[in-house]
Amino acid sequence: MQQQLQPPRAVGILGGMGPAAGADFVRLFVQACTAHLQQQGLPVHDQAYPEHWLVQLPMPDRSAALRADPQSPTGPAQHLLQGVGRMAALGVRSVALACNTAHAWHGQLQALFPQLHVLHIARQAALHLQAGGAQQAIVLATQGTYDSGLYDAALAECGITALQPDAQGRARLMQGIYDGVKQGDMDLAARCFGEVLAPLLQRHGDVPVIMGCTEIPLALPQSPLARGAGLVDPAWILAQALAGDAYGPVAIQ
Repeated sequence: MQQQLQPPRAVGILGGMGPAAGADFVRLFVQACTAHLQQQGLPVHDQAYPEHWLVQLPMPDRSAALRADPQSPTGPAQHLLQGVGRMAALGVRSVALACNTAHAWHGQLQALFPQLHVLHIARQAALHLQAGGAQQAIVLATQGTYDSGLYDAALAECGITALQPDAQGRARLMQGIYDGVKQGDMDLAARCFGEVLAPLLQRHGDVPVIMGCTEIPLALPQSPLARGAGLVDPAWILAQALAGDAYGPVAIQ
């Protein structure tokens, strides 16, 4: 007998960090919804998908703000609050931030919008790796994400050690993100990301690789140096969690 589900809840996606990553997250979310419907044995059609809102705000640089003043009135904090507030007014129940570094403000957003479930990308990724029995994971991310300790803390809670590139490697990652993906030069981005990953794999062996910036998955998989690596896309894991909230119970944290 075919299962009957309640109508899905409205959910929100906060993008603009950068716009390509936000747009790609919508694709991942729709893909996750399709997988959910198929797993439940339900028909896949236009009307089966949840109402979902993408808010793409021109967002000030997150890494720069964390190095200077995270609460600056001209920084991302106010923009993040504005974006989540708009989605709350639209009646969404859960929100995903399509940016890893933006999760440095997660606690503030969740506290100010207790009626929403603001998903946490690093926690979702850590739980996913824990379920797979991982004990270590390479983390490729922005300098802001490294500075915030976002993945260090989430992985540690799940008994997983975070492995990170050195300062030169981090600078090369930032080059790939800013001069590569954000400028539309995917070849440069793939080279930068691959050159950082290769020595880490050589040093640490076959361990999961967390692509801890939503723009890294847009280029790293195309690098020959990443072939055979166990690439983990937290954005895909987050998209699955958001789909789960749309179709199932919402747990306010």
